Amino acid sequence: MTSMNILLTGATGTLGSQILFSLLEQKFDQVDRIYIPVRAKKSSTPEQRIVRMLQSEYTPHFVKEHLDKIHPKIIVVPATDLFSPSSFLTSKRISHFIHSAGYVNLSTAPEAKEEIFRENFEFTRQLFDTYAHCVDKFIYISTAFSVGNSGGILYNNYAQNEPLAHRNHYEASKYATEKFLLKEGKARRIPIQILRPSVLGGNMIEAPSFFISKYMVFYLFAKFFYRNPSTDPIRIMAHADSGLNIIPTDYAAKVIAAVFDKAIDELNIVHSKTTQITKGIRKILDTVAFHNFSLTHNKIDRNTGFESKLEQFYYNTIGVHLTPYLTSKPCEWDTTLLQQILPIPEYNLEEYLMHTIQFAKVQGFKNQQW
Repeated sequence: MTSMNILLTGATGTLGSQILFSLLEQKFDQVDRIYIPVRAKKSSTPEQRIVRMLQSEYTPHFVKEHLDKIHPKIIVVPATDLFSPSSFLTSKRISHFIHSAGYVNLSTAPEAKEEIFRENFEFTRQLFDTYAHCVDKFIYISTAFSVGNSGGILYNNYAQNEPLAHRNHYEASKYATEKFLLKEGKARRIPIQILRPSVLGGNMIEAPSFFISKYMVFYLFAKFFYRNPSTDPIRIMAHADSGLNIIPTDYAAKVIAAVFDKAIDELNIVHSKTTQITKGIRKILDTVAFHNFSLTHNKIDRNTGFESKLEQFYYNTIGVHLTPYLTSKPCEWDTTLLQQILPIPEYNLEEYLMHTIQFAKVQGFKNQQW
């Protein structure tokens, strides 16, 4: 059995941490080393951050029970050394480079484009150029939404089709990065794999149920109304035929750990069903006990006017980022291949949405600090 030397970026992030846990559990005997670039924090060294994560109350039982055997496999690399592979690799090669780090910013502002492309596209390009001489396969964790606002049935082979319209610079930057990697990988004869999770939600397989380390996307919607004491009425733009596709983070990580060493070029890691958007909004707002709202198909902005200060605040902040998703074209992902790799857990989508928000409320919507 050939041993693996893996480099995993974003290991302290929402998905990256779960990927690390899944790699340790599913590929333990095959992994020789996992190199983990980590930034230092004011109060913590990179090594201290990883130790804290591995010993957290949210760490899976397998990892906790085998810490003495796991520690020698993990090589913590200061983030400052990431672009100097010779400083920690010596003569070793990276068999699988899993690039999970990313900059999630759903801004549509023109002035935000440069920063978002720099953090996602340019950073990945520099990584690929730096490691091309010593990597056997490059795995890029993209997003299922890199296809843009495309309706109908969506298949795994995004690279063969140009997106109709990206909702923001984040989607566009991820798609541009995919195109770059597939082109350069072919030119340099380096296998490229594109894996695309949809919106990440709380755990469904691992304990504790519904845990997630960072509250983003639909959690921000819930947090906005949970923490806003206003009793003003608000109209929320949403289309009844739109859907919210959420995949549990631990499931997405287990799929990635199962396929990163397989001959699969592109794979969407998505739920086979979507939560109908207006039902989802009602479930979220009911869970955070906010009831003074109505749903509308009509456009609401500064030109049409706002009916309350809360409504204006919403559309000047998170509404800018979330409305394009709440009003997206209806679509359906083909999950035939995904189901063959790892069947999607069966559960009630609306109940799951409620439980994820309830878990976030108990945590005060505070992100896990590692």
